[in-house]
Order: sequence, then C-alpha cells, then structure tokens
Amino acid sequence: MTAEAVTARAEEVLDQISQAVVGKREPLTLTLAAILAGGHVLLEDLPGLGKTLAARSFAQTLGLDFSRAQFTPDLLPADLTGAYVYDQSRGEFEFRQGPLFTGLLLADEINRTPPKTQSALLEAMAEKQVTVEGRTYPLPRPFHVLATANPVEYEGTYPLPEAQLDRFLLRLSFGYPEQDEEQDVLRRRLDRRAEEVVLEPVTDAAGLIAMQQAVESVPVEEDISRYCVQLAAATRTNNAVQVGASPRGSLALVLTARAYAVIHGRSYITPEDVKAVAHAVLDHRVVLKPELWMSEVTPQRVVASVLGDVPVPSAREAV
Repeated sequence: MTAEAVTARAEEVLDQISQAVVGKREPLTLTLAAILAGGHVLLEDLPGLGKTLAARSFAQTLGLDFSRAQFTPDLLPADLTGAYVYDQSRGEFEFRQGPLFTGLLLADEINRTPPKTQSALLEAMAEKQVTVEGRTYPLPRPFHVLATANPVEYEGTYPLPEAQLDRFLLRLSFGYPEQDEEQDVLRRRLDRRAEEVVLEPVTDAAGLIAMQQAVESVPVEEDISRYCVQLAAATRTNNAVQVGASPRGSLALVLTARAYAVIHGRSYITPEDVKAVAHAVLDHRVVLKPELWMSEVTPQRVVASVLGDVPVPSAREAV
C-alpha cells in the first residue's frame, strides 16, 4: 500500500467516524494518527463528551475485534489478562483469555482501579503480550488501547503513575461542542430513532496493518528528527519541570507527526506537523515541581513555551 492509498483510506475512516462523533475532526485525526503509528491513546475528558462512542466507532470503522473493560476498584489483573480455570471434564487446567485478547480495547475509566490492576496493562501495551503464571501469550495484531479517564472526580480514583502515562502515545480531550454541533447531535439521534450508531467498516485488521507498514516506509529528514529531540530535551531543562519527556517522548513525536502528515496527504514531515501533535504527545510526559502544583504553571504552558523557544527548521531544510 502506498502513502497516497493510506491518505484516501484514512479520509474514509474519519468521514465514517464523524457520522457518530460530531465536530471533533482534529482529535479524531490525532487518534487515528496514533493508531497508524502503532500506539495507544488516553482520552481524558468530562463525562458525556463521546469518549466511549469514539472508541467503539474506531473499532467498527477499522474492522477490529472490540472489547471493553470497565475499570472498578475491585477489578483484578486476571480480569484483564485471563486466568487458568480447571476443566473437570478433561481433568486439567486451561487458559481462558481475558478482554486484552482483542484488536481494540476500551479501558473505560482507567483511573478507577488500583495501581496493581493498572499495571497489568503495562506489558500488554509495551510488549503486545501478557504473562500469566510464568507463561507468555502473544496478543493479536494489531492491538491498541483507547483508555478513558475523568479529570474532575478524584474521590475513589487512583492517579495513573508516570510509567503508565508514558506508555500512551497521546493524551487527548474532546471538549464541549459548539451549540450548532450539539444541535446536530440531537438531530441525528432523533432522525435515526435508535441509541446505537452502526458504522460501516472501511478496512479490517489486515488492512490496518498494511496502512501502518506504509506509514513506516515514509522517510524522516534528519532536521525534523533533530527538532523532535530538541523539543523533548527542552522539557527536561525547563525550570518548572521535575521530570521531562524521555527519549520515548521524542520518538513519539516523530512517529505521530509522520502518521499525521500521511493522513493530510504528505509523504514528508514538516515542522507544522510536529507542532500539531506536540501537546498531545508531550503534555502528559511533563511532571512539574511539587512547589508549583498550586500555581498557574501547567504542563501545557511548559510545552507551549518550549515550542516557542526551540528554533524551527527552515522549510528548505525540513523538506
């Protein structure tokens, strides 16, 4: 598959999902870029803004097997990975797979389960495998996690550790729709006379893998990769930052920007592509100093400052 074919198919995917999720083209584009880059996405937003709907819509449109894990305080790691169950008829234990064995996993309200269960996702997200009682089981390919979190209700929640946040390629929020968009949501619901939105698949698991391989073949100029490294490094030296983006952050910038460029019909990356994905990639990788937690300084402001301070490669150098 060529980059041009990926662009056309990505446009079809976004058009299909936009039938269900109204007015959020840019966050949906970033989510698709993360999937094409082989990563996972954390959707952190208020209730009722379409996070679960977006995850289900991506699974339908991309033709992936879909499973949902509702994260609760009593959820155990085995509830995600699966466990050995004794089969009385055969007189032996057999492994029964958990919801992780799917193409797209919706980890709903991931911050409502204790760290022990949250950590069960780490191996799956990083290595595409799970280990149960000393035995390793590979997960299906492709495998992606779309996790949701509520940023306002802290009672009964467990903040995600930095190690797990770093596993998410992007962290996104949809935000409230405009009034015209909200009216469009109401009208579409009344017209279809049903709660569920059913979308047509644009591709399947094999087709998505082909799209990801085509994105991997797009070259990246050295000036662009150096720009990404400088952005990540600048977050580590900022006076307000305790922990900045790791090399995984600079790699995430390159991979996401490359997929973002292909979606927009380019077989090369520009500095504008890097800037377009920078906040989604870097904000959740920046940890402020404790004395600044109650101040007006935020990771978003730090990343915005870094984007303004790091010299941008010229168009001639970048392309």
